[in-house]
This record gives sequence, C-alpha cells and structure tokens, in this order.
Amino acid sequence: MKLSDIADNAGARKKRMRVGRGIGSGKGKQAGRGGKGQTARSGVRIKGFEGGQMPLHRRLPKRGFNNIFRLEFAEINLDRIQDAIDAKLLDGKTTINAESLVKARVIRRARDGVRLLGRGELKAKLTVEVHGASKSAIAAVEKAGGTVKILAPVKKDEGEAA
Repeated sequence: MKLSDIADNAGARKKRMRVGRGIGSGKGKQAGRGGKGQTARSGVRIKGFEGGQMPLHRRLPKRGFNNIFRLEFAEINLDRIQDAIDAKLLDGKTTINAESLVKARVIRRARDGVRLLGRGELKAKLTVEVHGASKSAIAAVEKAGGTVKILAPVKKDEGEAA
C-alpha cells in the first residue's frame, strides 16, 4: 500500500449545494428562501417580531432576581475523595482542603469555596477543611474517625471606596 492509495470511503464527503445557480440545479430562483421580503434577505430577520403587536416575551411579567451576594461553591462528594485516596492522588494523612483538591485535580477550581456532600462511603480517617458541609457528610467523616473544620466563606473584592 502506498500513501497515494489512501482515500475516503465512497460517499464519505459530500459536495456543498450551490444555491441560486439556475432552475436546472434544483436550488435556483429563490434558493430555498421562499418568497421575497425581509426573510429572503441576508442578515435581517427579527426574532420574536409579531408584526408590531407587543411580543409575547414583553407581555409576560418579570419574575425573580439575581442575588449579587450569592456564593458559588465547588461541590464534592465523599466517594470522589475516597476514589482519589485509593488512586494515590490525595494523601489521607494530610489535611484535605481546596488547594489540595485542586492540586490533585479532583476539582477544577475552588470558586468561592468547597462544599462537602455525603454521597458514597469513606474508609480513610481524614482531616477536612471546607467552606461548607452537609450533615450526612460530617457524620460520615466523623464515623470514619476524622474531623471536619468549616471555614469562613471567601470574601469577594467589591472594589468599594472607603
């Protein structure tokens, strides 16, 4: 076999349809765009426009709000920590905190802190420092002989003038 013999399977590549090239091509005249007017032109088509009537998305009432003080925690379950310890990514004898979890690539980033959740079973005796933990997670860590320390949430810099 030579390098020049290598080719795609028959029908693997399909040539693109050239529109607007005469009625014999099968996609001539309006080129699949229907009739004339705004929708036949390129770039201009108002989504949600109802012919001057107030659009549905503006007729409906607004609901809810965005809490600017909300904290986004990186959530991690006990079974993920146990898997990381079994895979020798985490050392069970040292304190497990946000930095060690990121360094071991168990979580991608710490966000506003780490929250420990109770799914799975823990066999190792651990010292865990997190910014939040569920009751079941705390109970599971303490049942395995470890301790959980809840840290204060990380303060965001709001850039306020004093």
